[in-house]
Amino acid sequence: MIDLLALCAFNAAYAQVIDSDALERWPAFFTENCRYRITHVENENEGLAAGIVYADSRAMLEDRIAALREANIYERQRYRHLIGIPVLDSADDSGAGAHTPFMVARIMATGETTLFATGIYRDRVVRGEAGNLLLAERVAVCDSTVTDTLLALPL
Repeated sequence: MIDLLALCAFNAAYAQVIDSDALERWPAFFTENCRYRITHVENENEGLAAGIVYADSRAMLEDRIAALREANIYERQRYRHLIGIPVLDSADDSGAGAHTPFMVARIMATGETTLFATGIYRDRVVRGEAGNLLLAERVAVCDSTVTDTLLALPL
């Protein structure tokens, strides 16, 4: 069974990979046939599947990072995540469902720091073959319906 402490450590490692710009390691937090979506609370409450970002496989996440590194042009920035304690919605031998609050500060190349996103991760977490935790699904539900056009990095 997946416990709360293991989930906290998993979320801390997830955030550290993004915040330290080790983005090539980010897709490894997901199962091969995963779902990753960024949306906002109104879309989620209305059951609208469309999101700001959508991927339905680890390969799509890898492509997203390759595009960030090689093709996309965006103003240099980095994130700093503050992640709350997860609330387990369900847990059994096959995995766990959880929701976890987050805040993300964005630091621009100029040094300007702003609160970029707040919201909740809605996760389905499973154990990989090696016993490690993996995200079968992560939906980042942002509190604000306004999306900055500089949403380049994963949340």
